[in-house]
Amino acid sequence: MAQDIKVRYADKYLAAFKTLIEEKIEKAKSYLSLLKSSYMNDGNNGTDDTSPTFKAFEEGSQTMSKEANTQLAIRQEKFIRDLNNALLRIENKTYGVCRVTGKLINKERLKLVPHATLSIEAKNMQK
Repeated sequence: MAQDIKVRYADKYLAAFKTLIEEKIEKAKSYLSLLKSSYMNDGNNGTDDTSPTFKAFEEGSQTMSKEANTQLAIRQEKFIRDLNNALLRIENKTYGVCRVTGKLINKERLKLVPHATLSIEAKNMQK
């Protein structure tokens, strides 16, 4: 018969992690909005009267920069989604439990990677 008692973090720790995650979400949303505004900018830097060679170089640079910012924005959106999922796990009181081993994930790891769902032990098994 399976054990009915689940390993989990106490409510006081869950509350502390919730605060940490909410702060990270706010910072991540600010950064995402900055990224979006930078790649939605029209990029007109007043180069209309400069040499065609410089203009072509700048347009190429803008395209690369826009692509890089788009990729960063996509990663940032995923990070925010992962953090929101972590908040759901806090509500369900399953936060901080490794989805592979069922053991508690080290608090220090959760402070660094608050959306972690794997313990270091499980992460190393994946290699």
